[in-house]
Amino acid sequence: MHPTLSTHSTTKMDLFNYHRRETTVAHVGKLDMGGENPIRIQSMTTTSTDDTERSVAQSERIIKAGGELVRLTTQGIREAENLKEIQAGIRRDGFSTPLCADVHFNPNVADVAARIAEKVRVNPGNYVDPARRFVKREYTDEEYEQELKKIEERFVPFLNICKTHHTAIRIGVNHGSLSDRIRNRYGDTPEGIVESCMEFLRICKREHFDDVVISIKASNTVVMVRSVRLLVDTMAKEGMSYPLHLGVTEAGEGEDGRIKSAVGIGALLADGIGDTIRVSLSEEPEAEIPVARHLVDYIGRKAGHILIPGEACPTFDWLHPSRRATKSAGNIGGNHVPIVITSRTNAHQGSTTPETSANTTKADYVYIGSEVPTDSLRNYIIDYNVYAELTHNGTRPYKPQGEEADKTTLYPIFPVTAMPFIGMIQAPVKFLVLQFGTPSDEYLACLKAHPEIVVVCTSHHQNRLGDQRALVHEMMNAGVTNPVVFAQMYRLNDKDEFQLEAAADMGALMMDGLTDGLWLMNDGNISEADIDDTAFGILQAARLRTTKTEYISCPGCGRTLYDLRDTIAKIRKATSDMKGLKIGIMGCIVNGPGEMADADYGYVGAGPKRVSLYRRQTCVEKNIPEDEAVEHLLALIRKEQEEAKG
Repeated sequence: MHPTLSTHSTTKMDLFNYHRRETTVAHVGKLDMGGENPIRIQSMTTTSTDDTERSVAQSERIIKAGGELVRLTTQGIREAENLKEIQAGIRRDGFSTPLCADVHFNPNVADVAARIAEKVRVNPGNYVDPARRFVKREYTDEEYEQELKKIEERFVPFLNICKTHHTAIRIGVNHGSLSDRIRNRYGDTPEGIVESCMEFLRICKREHFDDVVISIKASNTVVMVRSVRLLVDTMAKEGMSYPLHLGVTEAGEGEDGRIKSAVGIGALLADGIGDTIRVSLSEEPEAEIPVARHLVDYIGRKAGHILIPGEACPTFDWLHPSRRATKSAGNIGGNHVPIVITSRTNAHQGSTTPETSANTTKADYVYIGSEVPTDSLRNYIIDYNVYAELTHNGTRPYKPQGEEADKTTLYPIFPVTAMPFIGMIQAPVKFLVLQFGTPSDEYLACLKAHPEIVVVCTSHHQNRLGDQRALVHEMMNAGVTNPVVFAQMYRLNDKDEFQLEAAADMGALMMDGLTDGLWLMNDGNISEADIDDTAFGILQAARLRTTKTEYISCPGCGRTLYDLRDTIAKIRKATSDMKGLKIGIMGCIVNGPGEMADADYGYVGAGPKRVSLYRRQTCVEKNIPEDEAVEHLLALIRKEQEEAKG
């Protein structure tokens, strides 16, 4: 086996060197996806598909922003038929951008849409299977086969229509809308998500239908990444190589939505997976395009890099990664949540900068270089030579400002050239800066002799993911269990770009289970508070550390049954002081109840200006008037918080 391949996968996955996954090509009108074509950018309208004028106008805003495909919801046959008018309006204005019809619950609508749109998205969870009710039922093998037969009998005629009209399809699986049948047989798992997709793909293969694009989406980035990895491997086993569409569904809005999308999408793009993407934000759809564009362009810079001669650890499972086993050094590694390190000048030690609110989580450690601490408010990381001088090689605790210190607040950091001094200096935790390519016989012996060392893994390589992976795999192959903090340096002046790039760089490292901490640095005009907030936001997006309320909100579409953005703003404002909650804000029932598995509370459109409230996947209040629903949600949260206290 190739030394760089993950040994638990049949997919030829090079963990250290960037290559685009080889796929077939799907023809979507005049737009080709997959193969050697560029990664395509797309979005979805939020207008009613019955409203031709508004749908045309919004589609054109998406196109002008750089969207290469526009998706529109088609709840019924009337909306599907009106695609012809929308398409005609766009063509009259000089745009040839293909349209994709989004279909749920009604295969008859898909049949109509396939005669008009260049592409039709169908959801395996509700194409033939009834809307899930989260009921438990055991299927015999014979009963299960009968259900698969129903899918084939209904799906093949649709494929024949697509063949006749040269219409592409997207098999779009959502974690939030898995059928009861799949959930009962496979559970709420990546394996179930993948099988839901494969049932349809096997029919496509038998029918020799090749204009297929696949998507697997979830609001949970871990579920999304693991499911797509597993799908890629499963397709390879069955001789399939269809192109993939990537997205984190219900990512939310603003900075949180951008970070969450970059973590999930970036983790897959960095491994060469993905042929088209959508960044789903609860904002105007054209706002999604530049975010997606930046992600694609940033990851694309890895192409053609110098070879990284990494060797994969035989026990590492790319498909089912678990957290790397480490021995903790202080509160780093072991069973501790990943820590955040920040950099500060002397002037900002222990201070709360103007951009930082009282509720903002402070970094766990502060690096101050060769400066002397001016307070005892933090755990400080300081250059080893200054540490040695201030603490007499670690034999005397440092006493800031003349105060008696009852615990060590200083920790030394060593460059690789200072490894010979590590054993001479006493400290409960020591930091050692390493990068791949450091002679292994030197640093591995040092790490084995000093379990108190935390590795600060850096990279200046064009493909920093592969380079940083290679160092940790080298450590794993040697049986070294020191914790690893990934340090990422940027030179950016735009906060949005910084957040996207940092989140994308960290995505796969976190999904691989390699991350015991994160240290973001930037040589540019971005505030220290924003850098710290980004680090905590990245860890939360990867489900590694929760420090604030998370809002799982959909981007909205023609199915949205209330004022989504106004509602999000109201709920955010009312719950901003709460920590650790996940609140789902969903426009309709397609994914709403299903995503409640990952949320503590759900706010789901139930009808025009009507809302139902959920506690996880259980509906607790139905059909509340929209103008009363937010207060009902807050009352529900407060009641349960009081009950928990009492």
